[in-house]
Amino acid sequence: MNPLSSEAHTARPLISVVMPCFNAARYLEQALESALGQTYGEVEVVLVDDGSTDGSADVAARLATKHPGRITRLRAERVGPYPARNLALRHVRGEMVAFLDADDWWDPSALQQLYDAMTVAKADIAYCGWQNVGEGIHSAPYVPPAYEADDPVAHFIRTCPWPIHAALVQRSVVERLGGFSERRFASMDYDFWLRALALTRRMVRVPAVLAFYRWHGAGQVSAVKWRQVLDALEAQRSFISSNPELVAHMSKERLLDLTEGQVLRQAYRAVWKRDLASAQHLFRHVARARSFSWRDIPHVASACLPAPLYARLIAVRDRGDDSANRNSSA
Repeated sequence: MNPLSSEAHTARPLISVVMPCFNAARYLEQALESALGQTYGEVEVVLVDDGSTDGSADVAARLATKHPGRITRLRAERVGPYPARNLALRHVRGEMVAFLDADDWWDPSALQQLYDAMTVAKADIAYCGWQNVGEGIHSAPYVPPAYEADDPVAHFIRTCPWPIHAALVQRSVVERLGGFSERRFASMDYDFWLRALALTRRMVRVPAVLAFYRWHGAGQVSAVKWRQVLDALEAQRSFISSNPELVAHMSKERLLDLTEGQVLRQAYRAVWKRDLASAQHLFRHVARARSFSWRDIPHVASACLPAPLYARLIAVRDRGDDSANRNSSA
């Protein structure tokens, strides 16, 4: 072995992986081994067990013994994933930070590729593609556009640019942000990346799918669509009001379309998917915001009915559509 290359390898900066965990014993070993088995070897994991009752603590203890000095275990009592991440951030030692939930995983080369891209580009954030996985999930791998080559502000206002574990961030950026907001429960990762964009546009894409997000269905926070959409709207509004110079190149009409317009589009999507709870919440917001046209009035007005009547009205519409379809095919 070349002693110079060995020295260069060991001199690389430490990456701290922040991992909240609540009752994830079934997946925790895979997640931890995914982080600690990276081809980029200088990795520590700061794990916060958020009051698990399913044996997650035992899994973590066993793996801490297997990987001495590489796992810091902390304990919280049902504070939620973002306060748990903030607790972990107070204990990280690395120059860079990555986030990995206890039921997700990375490609073995994920951190190496992100680190290399960040180093070459002298960037503050490196990001990659991802894929949603899970029972009954048929989601294609996705590589986001190169935001830095276009208008990252417009892209970020449109939607959350990547999931929490599809990026590597300089620790200095995380510290300047003060960690995660704990006010927007369903969109705190989106809020985090928007606030990061306000600090730096020095980002670089790795055009490969390196992160895997495990979808569990309706029990996930992100599955409550109306809450996610409205929390995202608040994150957008906060970014726009706090950074007028960054959005000055965008017209008021464009900003309205990317914010309130997105709520209206998601309301229609919820109706189409028959997620009536989300549809009703979102159309009611549209009514209060007066962000609709005359063509939207039937949907907005019907959503203002009590929930049982709204559901009954949609059912009547469905029966009418079914009848019309049968008649047209007869």
